[in-house]
Amino acid sequence: MKVLDWDDASDALLADYRDLTDSALRRVSEPEDGLYIAESLTILGRALDAGHHPRSVLTSAKWLPQLGALLGEHSAPEDLPVIVGSDEQLEQLTGFHLHRGTLASMHRPELPGVDAVLVGASRVVVLEDIVDHTNVGALFRSVAGMGADAVIVSPRCADPLYRRSVRVSMGTVLQVPWTRAESTSDLVDSLHHNGFVVAGLALGPSSVDFDQWVATAPERVALVLGSEGPGLSPKTLALCDVLVEIPLAHGVDSLNVAAAGAVALHALRASQA
Repeated sequence: MKVLDWDDASDALLADYRDLTDSALRRVSEPEDGLYIAESLTILGRALDAGHHPRSVLTSAKWLPQLGALLGEHSAPEDLPVIVGSDEQLEQLTGFHLHRGTLASMHRPELPGVDAVLVGASRVVVLEDIVDHTNVGALFRSVAGMGADAVIVSPRCADPLYRRSVRVSMGTVLQVPWTRAESTSDLVDSLHHNGFVVAGLALGPSSVDFDQWVATAPERVALVLGSEGPGLSPKTLALCDVLVEIPLAHGVDSLNVAAAGAVALHALRASQA
């Protein structure tokens, strides 16, 4: 690694880390610039394990030994810029206290096509217009933990590679195959073509009890989860093969979308046992 003192780092390198707490800014700048931010040595390690390439790293002097060991394990380029600053300088640049030690500006990998993600998959999760990055990250963690195979997000869904999503997912967003669909109708066509039954998680008069449905769930299921509040759009509801709802007690009508996804994925996994 090429260690640069704060004063030796170029404005272009520092710009990748400026104002990371401004989510509106980062949602635009990171995808357009082809970058995402990996926060912490653990997540940087998972990104490197996934074959992703760092553009630069930002850290403080106390973390250099651990960072050097991690980069050495992954044969990182010798000229990889590692910018070293004080805790105060890092906080002023990023907008928050960097207590996780390290940030890395990573080149975004090219997303695969929908059909490529579906090859060999039997349990897929579709996220429609979920705009909360925390929920997106939590859902990816559930997908990984419950052994589902892939995630497909809608055009307006929050960015899974946004810093908060990656952090909440504990880096699993870097391990779970995923892609972004161009349209819901085209996605459903691809799912049907690949032999999936499309199951929408939704409340309504036509929804069936999830516990009963999962007992005879088909081999290939695409579980569709909708946005916080409105849920699935009317168009998506009409395209689903079946609508299912999780039975709840004590007058509770619904769960947080990330919690609902975890419950449903656990039940689907149990049905395969």
